[in-house]
Amino acid sequence: MNRATKIGMATGLAVMAMTAAVPQAAAAQVLGSDAAACTGGGGPAILARIEGLKDRKGNLKLELYPANEQDFLADDGVLIRAGKTFRRVQVPTPATGGAIAMCIRVPHPGRYALLFTHDRDGKNKFNFWSDGAGFPANTKLGRRKPPLESALIDVPSGVANVTIRAQYLRGLGGFGPVD
Repeated sequence: MNRATKIGMATGLAVMAMTAAVPQAAAAQVLGSDAAACTGGGGPAILARIEGLKDRKGNLKLELYPANEQDFLADDGVLIRAGKTFRRVQVPTPATGGAIAMCIRVPHPGRYALLFTHDRDGKNKFNFWSDGAGFPANTKLGRRKPPLESALIDVPSGVANVTIRAQYLRGLGGFGPVD
């Protein structure tokens, strides 16, 4: 093997190693009004890579709740009036394929509950029969209200990365991934 071939192979291996070291969400455009909090060393924030969408219709939402049973999935108006943590980031579902990453900033480092929803009809109201949902733990949702533990995420002073697999109603078994 000549020197040029060895250099070419070494360069190719170095490029592959650098590519493998880049987080998967970095390949996707970061969506949402809080995108700046997840790029360029921002934070505190959560960068959520969304997988398993049923289709590319409607809107995608991330919602941030306090990490306790009483406030988990509570009405946003009630939480806001009480001065409790609540934040929502909503974006239209990108029409083209490819990775989806959404960013939501948090008030300070700590533990939070995070909900992802796929509002397929765009009516901004969860439709049990067609919309999707997901949580950081990615456990099968089934037919019950998800336990708080499935939604918990610890956020450092920087950016917490999480992959959330969308789940949709799958017959009598309740909610589950489409694939």
